[in-house]
Amino acid sequence: MESRAILFAAVAFLAVAAAAPALPAWLVSLATVAFANALVVLGLIILWRAGLMPFGQALFYAIGAYAVALVGRYTGVRDAFVMLGVGTAAAGLVAFVTGFLLARYREIFFAMLSLAMSMILYGVLVKTEALGSTDGFHVETPTFLSYAPHGTAFALALFWLVLAVSALAALVAAAYFRSIAGVLAVPIRDNEIRVEYLGISVTRLIHLKLVIAGVLAGLGGALAALSIGHVDPAMAYWTTSGGFVFVTILAGASSVAAAFVGSFVFELVRSIAVDLLPGTWQLMLGAILLLTILFLPEGLGSIASRLRRPEASKP
Repeated sequence: MESRAILFAAVAFLAVAAAAPALPAWLVSLATVAFANALVVLGLIILWRAGLMPFGQALFYAIGAYAVALVGRYTGVRDAFVMLGVGTAAAGLVAFVTGFLLARYREIFFAMLSLAMSMILYGVLVKTEALGSTDGFHVETPTFLSYAPHGTAFALALFWLVLAVSALAALVAAAYFRSIAGVLAVPIRDNEIRVEYLGISVTRLIHLKLVIAGVLAGLGGALAALSIGHVDPAMAYWTTSGGFVFVTILAGASSVAAAFVGSFVFELVRSIAVDLLPGTWQLMLGAILLLTILFLPEGLGSIASRLRRPEASKP
């Protein structure tokens, strides 16, 4: 069953990549941002399975984005993979350092502490002229994409880059979920004292999850910065973190694919809602979240599980 799921996911990624040239430009652009943001959601799923939900994941998202922008602006480096590597490493380093504090807290204390850290970064970005202050600044075009003029070719090249990175991250996350550290997430959520009795340090496991989630958020932020071509302090604001939590609840924690499906659905619905209801688009998103909680409490990812077990639901 596991190999079939991996094969199905691989075919789905290849099908999306092959269909991209035939899709409308706006849809390709939307999917590019959605898959970049899905990496942040994937990290939140890792934490959610352990009973943790940070409200400040935008901290690492913004660090990854700003690191890419700063490298391009002040060092002259234009290599896309170097820029992504720097953004990911910067977010991972901050996650490692802050993880020593965050791993000691649970529930609302954990959520509020992570939010406070994100808002500290937001304040620094707003007040620092060298970081663009309130307006942010432009992100330089990476060299391997510079051959394609800004237009359809550029958008496709960027989309394929994001899609390839997302596929690799999905494989790594799936492998992590099958590992001992990944499997212990539910026991930690249910009763971490029993896990401690097994001789396993729960604090270290949570620290590891925080670092992985931070790395994924930084990678997502780096890809988003290249996709949007601009960074600003709003990337670290609490509403950005809230959006990621929204998508995580919408997607559910049942599978890796749920993060990407949920993120794409969120961006698509938001785009349509803003177009149709520019003054009250938040109402539509809120209604969708409410319906999801009522009828799909385990998120969109649970639909596939229900389809695989049609007999299990019969009396």
